[in-house]
Amino acid sequence: MASSKEKLARRTQILSGHLLAEKSSTQMRALPCLSFSPPEASERFDFNVHDLRRLLDGHNLEDRDYLFELMKGSELFNPRRLGSRLFVSPDYNHSMEEQREETMRRVAFLSERGVFDGWLTGSGPESALKSMAQQECMAIFDHSLAIKLGVHFFLWGNAIKYLGTRRHHEKWLKDTEKYRVKGCFAMTELGHGSNVRGIETVTIYDPNSGEFIINTPCESAQKYWIGGAANHATHAIVFSQLYINGSNQGVHAFVAQIRDSEGNVCPNVRIADCGHKIGLNGVDNGRIWFDNVRVPRENLLNSVADVSPDGHYQSAISDPDQRFAAFLAPLTFGRVNISASAIYQSKIGLAIAVRYSLTRRAFSVSSTGPETLLLDYPSHQRRLLSLLAKTYAMSCSANDLKRIYVNRTSQDTKAIHVYSSAFKAMFTWHNMRTLQECREACGGQGLKTENRIGHLIGEHDVQSTFEGDNKVLLQQVSKALLAEYATSQKKNQPIRVLGLEHMNSPRPVIPEILTSAILRSSQFQTQMFCLRERDLLNQFALEISEHVAQGKSKEHAFILSYQLSEDLACAFSERAIFQSFLKAELESSMGPIKNVVGLLRAMYALVSMEEDSSFLRYGFLSVTNAAAVRREVTKLCSDLRPHALSLVSSFGIPDAYLSPLAFDWIEANSWSSVLSASKI
Repeated sequence: MASSKEKLARRTQILSGHLLAEKSSTQMRALPCLSFSPPEASERFDFNVHDLRRLLDGHNLEDRDYLFELMKGSELFNPRRLGSRLFVSPDYNHSMEEQREETMRRVAFLSERGVFDGWLTGSGPESALKSMAQQECMAIFDHSLAIKLGVHFFLWGNAIKYLGTRRHHEKWLKDTEKYRVKGCFAMTELGHGSNVRGIETVTIYDPNSGEFIINTPCESAQKYWIGGAANHATHAIVFSQLYINGSNQGVHAFVAQIRDSEGNVCPNVRIADCGHKIGLNGVDNGRIWFDNVRVPRENLLNSVADVSPDGHYQSAISDPDQRFAAFLAPLTFGRVNISASAIYQSKIGLAIAVRYSLTRRAFSVSSTGPETLLLDYPSHQRRLLSLLAKTYAMSCSANDLKRIYVNRTSQDTKAIHVYSSAFKAMFTWHNMRTLQECREACGGQGLKTENRIGHLIGEHDVQSTFEGDNKVLLQQVSKALLAEYATSQKKNQPIRVLGLEHMNSPRPVIPEILTSAILRSSQFQTQMFCLRERDLLNQFALEISEHVAQGKSKEHAFILSYQLSEDLACAFSERAIFQSFLKAELESSMGPIKNVVGLLRAMYALVSMEEDSSFLRYGFLSVTNAAAVRREVTKLCSDLRPHALSLVSSFGIPDAYLSPLAFDWIEANSWSSVLSASKI
């Protein structure tokens, strides 16, 4: 063993070496710091993004841009500078009460500048499309603002316009448009939502006074989730069972005042707040009880049915089911509006996530090479570009639905109901999936409220519930398809509605081997969507008939066949979306835009086939061909990758309505930005 002196000498030598060593010729050098390079500097633009925006927005581009600038220029819309850029979005750090009052101040600002002129008193498709475009812009800024206005104009206002007659129009429409009257729409109850026919509010007629008496007979009959009721609404459209001489005539709509001009709650009306929500806290949702509230006979919205002064019920529609359908038919605009709005929220998420993925790097494919852009990873392309293609397809479908709605005739009622129900369900589910994927694709930055995506998830979760639960809406779609099928079979006539004309042709034959060229062809894709829909409709009809033959009621049979019902409704929806997108492609001029839309159309079709297990479950794709579809999706991702920036730029959403993450996220998070923000 070494002696104590040897140990001491060794330690002294080591210490001396540390203290007296010459400086190494190899200096430790830090890796170069990351620097931001805008994607526009390296990404290519093969087409004019303004031309593609016209295809996506479809209408009223100038009105949209004017409104974007108007909101951006007002302090009411919370402009703030992060880094060198200006952004506008609500401050969600504010309390629920503050958010509600901010929403009303914004409504007043827009009203004073004439934004809502013609929303109710205008006529023709152009006026309707303009209000839709403006509503979509407001939704891009804040969902609460859009919903607050939607309840007032498109639920309360449209109920007056379409369920009422001249006496209601003259009394209410102008004051509603000028916001002198603040309306809400009291349909949903604590005990009944989608099942409107089962609501429990009761109204009777008093011929001695010429008044209707509205009553909430039990707690489950309280009106619930009524937008605007908690704080601001002065009047409500009240949906209620109407009893005349003891006989229930079904659900009817009445105008009832719930607050006076000073904001005081009216006698015999009780109002409570629904409280804080996971989103939409700028909307004052409330609950309403009516304690034998009397309203004039003239307050019955009487376009479908009326009550004479002496108490006789009058309607040109004798069948109660048809009368109920007539009451609800004018209210389909809510689903049309939600469908379009959902796609614009998906556009926000995708624009932010794609732009971020074109500037953010992670890891390297070699030991000496630079880190790789996120969007150059095939897995990242797959998670974002497939959703981008679906968003493009649904955007074209939303435009077609809006055009059908604003040009509607009485013959279009069923088609609008079916398409709006289908698209509302599919688009809002797509929106939630897209926002969640975009949030995750942005990593931890996606959690920051200022980067918008994470918060948009909470704000828009409700879209799958209001204006009809999505599952219930899809059941209505499949029931409508079955009714048309049954009528065709009974009369031995071809089907001429709802895009089902393909069922009049022979069953498509799908090639056994699917090459890349076949997979990308619109003919093959059309055949696959039509084949799935026709076979599922045949199977659904057969299953229902088998249940009925076993002694079950038709309604019970529908309940038991819910899986086929949902598969059929999704098949109908995706076929309709595909055909809208294909039509947009065919109508595009030859050139780069037509080429890239063709890639997106192929991506939409093949991703739909890959993701929907019904193609495998029912044998429309073999296992081998399903694998071929998946490989082709990967190739399409690679083909679309060079166009990613130009495709999200074509959304036409101004930079200020995105987030810092979409631009120079290093500068926005720098210490100098912290200091600048503290001085604001």
